[in-house]
Amino acid sequence: MWPPPLSDTPQEFEARPRVDGKRIDQYLTSRYTDYSRAVIKRVIDAEAVLVNGRTVKASYRVRTGDLVSVRLPELPSTVPLPEDIPLELVYEDEWLTVVNKPAGMVTHPAKGNWKGTLVNALQFHFDELSTLAGEHRPGIVHRLDRDTTGLLVVVKSELAHRRLALQFEKREVKKEYLAIVFGVPTRHSEYVERPIGFHPTCREKMAIREPTEGGKTASTYYEIAERFRGFALLRCRPQTGRTHQIRVHLAHVGCPIVADRAYSGRDRLSVGDLVTPHERERAPGVDQEAVLIERQALHSHAIEFIHPITNEPLALRAQPPVDFARTLEALRRHRPA
Repeated sequence: MWPPPLSDTPQEFEARPRVDGKRIDQYLTSRYTDYSRAVIKRVIDAEAVLVNGRTVKASYRVRTGDLVSVRLPELPSTVPLPEDIPLELVYEDEWLTVVNKPAGMVTHPAKGNWKGTLVNALQFHFDELSTLAGEHRPGIVHRLDRDTTGLLVVVKSELAHRRLALQFEKREVKKEYLAIVFGVPTRHSEYVERPIGFHPTCREKMAIREPTEGGKTASTYYEIAERFRGFALLRCRPQTGRTHQIRVHLAHVGCPIVADRAYSGRDRLSVGDLVTPHERERAPGVDQEAVLIERQALHSHAIEFIHPITNEPLALRAQPPVDFARTLEALRRHRPA
């Protein structure tokens, strides 16, 4: 329920010249980094933000010398609470487990996502998890974006965590992703080697950035698994593990991932996007409004590594989920090469 209990004691400060002209919601979000912009806006809407003693709207432009008073809600505990969320386990033993993560699930709690994460589910299903990455990321040795599906390794002991993390650091863990993209790459296979860093204007995105601009080395190998008219299914093997790496690199080569709102500009793919005018005339009953997929069509399909305790090689696979498979079926029907 909103609003949650707000602090009885407001935080008060004077706006400095460097923030002159900035929206009040943006200013407060940058000042209080533990709160999302959505939460800050709701605090403003609840009239818990005063500027020079008067309530303001989120669009208010801050002026140098403004006296700002803010009453914020208490932050939730950083220790994730157990939640009874079903998990699909692809592999499990006493040292580690491999989960097939669904779309829409954040890997670990963070600003704006304190509940419903993979870590909340892990806390419910497992009695022991490594805390080497901190109490708020138990068992986590690597991560997947919220809407990327597929294989993710979770470690139960600190010894297993240290050894597996070393394999990731040395780039000995082999990962393969499947991606459905707009367009068909000009080359059947290619290494994309371009540095990646934070986007200069949009904090939710990454971008190709030179080292002088904060970019870090990033390399992705891809090959075409299946061709369609105007689309392709790619196998991608990232050699490094930068945030949004595959998504940024594929967009860079002119083939952004289907339904990737951040990098393709579209957040869904419908049957109508694939049907040709001839098909519309021949089969008027086709439901063109039917949505095929409404999240980035990226799936962590395979992972190979050496078991950190037994030293046995592990090679695991997870088939794409229903929306991904449905999109491929529609492409084969409406857009065969």
